[in-house]
Amino acid sequence: MPESIVKIPPTIIVRDLAAKLSLPITTVTAELIKNGIMAALNEEIDFDTAVIIAEDLGKKVELQSAEEAAAPAQTVDQYLKEKAGTKLVARPPVVVVMGHVDHGKTSLLDAIRQTAVTAGEAGGITQRIGAYQITDRGRQVSFVDTPGHEAFAQMRARGAKIADVAILVVAADDGVKPQTLEALDIIHHAGIPYIVALTKTDKDEAQPERVKKELAEHKVLIEEFGGQTPVVLASAKTKAGLPELLESVLLLADVHPEAMMVNPNRPAVGTIIESHVDPQQGPLASVLIHAGTLHLGDDVLVGQVWGKVRSMKTDRGQPIAAATPSTPVQILGLKAAPQIGDILRVAPDEVRELKKKVRGHQIVHHLQTVVGRRPTVISKKGEKKETDKKPRVEKLHVILKTDTLGSAEAITESLKKFVHPEVGVEIVQRGLGIITETEVLRAEVAKAAIYGFNVPISPKADQLARSKGLTIRSFKVIYDLLDDVQAQLETMLQPVAEEKEIGRLKILAVFRHENTFQVVGGKVTTGHMRASAGVDVIRQGQTLTRSKITQLQQNKQNTETVTVGNEAGLKVEGDPIIQVGDELVAFVSEVRQRRLDERVAAV
Repeated sequence: MPESIVKIPPTIIVRDLAAKLSLPITTVTAELIKNGIMAALNEEIDFDTAVIIAEDLGKKVELQSAEEAAAPAQTVDQYLKEKAGTKLVARPPVVVVMGHVDHGKTSLLDAIRQTAVTAGEAGGITQRIGAYQITDRGRQVSFVDTPGHEAFAQMRARGAKIADVAILVVAADDGVKPQTLEALDIIHHAGIPYIVALTKTDKDEAQPERVKKELAEHKVLIEEFGGQTPVVLASAKTKAGLPELLESVLLLADVHPEAMMVNPNRPAVGTIIESHVDPQQGPLASVLIHAGTLHLGDDVLVGQVWGKVRSMKTDRGQPIAAATPSTPVQILGLKAAPQIGDILRVAPDEVRELKKKVRGHQIVHHLQTVVGRRPTVISKKGEKKETDKKPRVEKLHVILKTDTLGSAEAITESLKKFVHPEVGVEIVQRGLGIITETEVLRAEVAKAAIYGFNVPISPKADQLARSKGLTIRSFKVIYDLLDDVQAQLETMLQPVAEEKEIGRLKILAVFRHENTFQVVGGKVTTGHMRASAGVDVIRQGQTLTRSKITQLQQNKQNTETVTVGNEAGLKVEGDPIIQVGDELVAFVSEVRQRRLDERVAAV
């Protein structure tokens, strides 16, 4: 009998791999060590590594489908347990809308909400999960619109897990398609009741009876054929069937009312249903609240992403101060974009501890030498002078290895925030799992920095990196990684020389004139004079020339400084133009590294 094939996700914990292969953990770890991989039983390895290990042990593995791998490590249910005697109230039902691409899901919701959602989507296809809330018959209903394109199967699967009722949208002019069947599998796997909405019934090509028969062939038992699944004929264009559709939603939601009883007074728990980084605002996330109430100012935790809720908006863009159960809301305030499907919790104590850890982490700034660079000068008057008219744009090339795809997306989106006219980040390679010699060799060729997030480094890779003088940067907190990237970018910026006024002197006598210097005397009126300081010669408020003090004396003795109120003798280089009554303004230049938020020498 042929060996069965084991399905595993893109990354897997060593202990879980051993369990899936039905082998002792010691056997798997020993095989990893033979391959030069020192991974502990709770550490993750990538799929390619797992394939090699499995084959060496006589096993065959396959990559899991997106749906099989989509389940989050944590479940919402584990955070929703309430103490005995807690007073519960009914929340609005949550409805997920699913179906094949271009079968009219978003248009149907658009008709229900009476807003133009589809018009704002790329190519008319929903690219991200969106959530919307309406009121019907005095009751609120929350809708989750999942993407229809096959590339978003994982998002669709997660969408179904947060819903009470599903609407399966099938176009009456097109019938059952592969993604229709895929949506059905997700609905059945989630175990939620559903309604079939036959859309585009206003079209001449619509054949609802034929589509009903197709559904029956795929074991969809509709009410008309003696089953329990309602079918509603609807049209987003004419709005026909929409009242019946909403009525069916509420009837199905009322079948198991106990499933929607929650505590609105506890700390909020919700699911991330959309996440991205806005160029102007930063990380934005849409969250559907399951229980509790989310308030402005709450400290929230989403996996390793934390933040404080600084603003909340409804699906219509209206600001609100509190989001109650089943309310979809967009929040601003997370430190990075979380992964879709992750759980959001109000957890002030955990956030406080994480903040302490982040603040206590010492970021090592590897400053590059400034020798040979042509600094941009900032004058003491705040004027900027560019010594290079077109500063060279430098890229920090990055090889990124992470534990999950979600981590990779969150880090990638956060790196896009580092926008500067002189420097930027370019990811030359991105992957999952352990850092190997392959990444080191690629980094050497591409002159790239290797960044690892929650992944181990193989001993061979570490040894090879050391031999080549490369540093592998490994992090377990996203913010530490981002801080390090920022530090690296700042070392790539052209340094600046800032001029600071240190004192003024009134010329009382001119002792000697030469072609290249003058010897003068005067009294320090403010600050101090310093040997080797630069000086501007001022006459009647106008700057005549810029010179330098090459020798400084007090009481005919050479000195480094002469303070205010004292007389000094000075040897000043440059054209012999200084006269009695002129003023010398002394300044010094200090070269310093710039920050990313400065735009000195910008193109």
